Amino acid sequence: MNPIVAAILVVVSLVVGVVVGALAGVAYRKRIGEAKIGSAEQRANELIAEGEKRAETLKKEALLAAKEDIMKSKNEMEQEIKDRRAEVSRTESRLSKKEENLDKKSEQLDRKTEQLDRKLKENEAVREQIDAVLAQQMQRLEEVSGYTAEQAKAELVSGLEEEVRHEMAQKLVELEEQYKEEADDKACRIMALAIQRCAGDFVAESTISSVVLPSEDMKGRIIGREGRNIQKLETLTGVELIIDDTPEVITISGFDPIRREVARLALEKLIADGRIHPTRIEEMVEKAKKDVDAAIKQAGERATYEVNIHGINPDLVRLLGRLRYRTSYGQNVLQHSIEVAILAGIMAEELGVDPVLARRAGLLHDIGKAFPYDVEGSHVQIGVNAAKKYKESREVIHAIEAHHGDVDPQTVIAVLVQAADAISAARPGARREDMENYIKRLEKLEEIAEEFKGVDKAFAIQAGRELRVMVKPESVHDEDMPLIARQMAEKIQAEVKYPGQIKINLIRESRATDYAK
Repeated sequence: MNPIVAAILVVVSLVVGVVVGALAGVAYRKRIGEAKIGSAEQRANELIAEGEKRAETLKKEALLAAKEDIMKSKNEMEQEIKDRRAEVSRTESRLSKKEENLDKKSEQLDRKTEQLDRKLKENEAVREQIDAVLAQQMQRLEEVSGYTAEQAKAELVSGLEEEVRHEMAQKLVELEEQYKEEADDKACRIMALAIQRCAGDFVAESTISSVVLPSEDMKGRIIGREGRNIQKLETLTGVELIIDDTPEVITISGFDPIRREVARLALEKLIADGRIHPTRIEEMVEKAKKDVDAAIKQAGERATYEVNIHGINPDLVRLLGRLRYRTSYGQNVLQHSIEVAILAGIMAEELGVDPVLARRAGLLHDIGKAFPYDVEGSHVQIGVNAAKKYKESREVIHAIEAHHGDVDPQTVIAVLVQAADAISAARPGARREDMENYIKRLEKLEEIAEEFKGVDKAFAIQAGRELRVMVKPESVHDEDMPLIARQMAEKIQAEVKYPGQIKINLIRESRATDYAK
């Protein structure tokens, strides 16, 4: 056989084999695909059937759940309706009770109103009876006395006027006799007038001061750990703090009143601040020193303005202010100096001498007492040196030097300052040894005045030479005041011993107060 033909036959055979194999594969895959399609359709039908069953089950479950929710909501609604009905029922019951109580109260109010109306009618009837009885009694009194009411009042006023006129005449005679006696001695009259016009206050101080504490625990804080706070305060101020069993009080002891004042102010500032330690103590002591210096300057300026003296050296003014913290036999030295200046000026005016120079010498006569205790010499010599240093006039220097009799007074001003100094020191209440009797007399005067009916307040002023009495306008009428004053004067004359005379001044005042809003 030809090889070419054989090769062609082999190729054709191969092609035929491949074609047949391909056709066979296609048929096989077709059968496999058809089988798979049938299986998928069957599976799909099964899934659809199963889904339908599942859907039916879910539908039934949803219906059951919805029915349960509806039943639950229905039950809750029915319960709420029951509760609302019960609350409404209770509210209606309370309202019904309140209505019953209101009805009862209304009935009680009606009964009380009726009772009040009856009582008002009864009171009106009683008042008419009283008016009738009073009218009968008044008519009877007029028949018995032979006077009408107006005539009786006129008779009473006339008698009172006659009595007052008689007393006034008697008082005028007494005053005339008194003035005749005073005219025999003009110097006594001048000094009496000066004393009457100048009855100043006095201040009694000692060598100790006290500070009130807000609580007992504050003592421990002031002492501090191992006493460092109290030691610091004592070192800076130069005083002694006494902390004993006295509740809520600390005593400050020291001979220098300015140091005591600095310590007192510093301690009060520390207590108010609450922070108590050495550094804070230093700050408060410095502030207290500045406050005291300012108070000293202000006191000196006030003294010069009070006696109307100008042109004094500022250092002398500060020394005058220091006298505010100095006492002599319990009498405040600055107040005493002001009194001496006023008294000397009054007497100088009466005698025709320069009153300004007299007041200046009187104000500066005790300036030596303003210096510290370690300055040597008497206060007279120290004052003379200070007056010379600050260029005061020779008359003022001589008055300072002669006011205690160290040298004989050579000028009228020196004599007046010496007399004014004695008057100020000897007036009632000036010195501690006279103060007790003086205060008792003033208290007795006020006590007598306050015993009278209708007296509101009483004040003894002008060193006990005047008694100023405030009466209640609703209790005392104007026509009653002369009689009360006369009775008060008679009682004072009978129960109190006093020099000279006491003026009784009754004051009746009515006030009306309102506010514009």
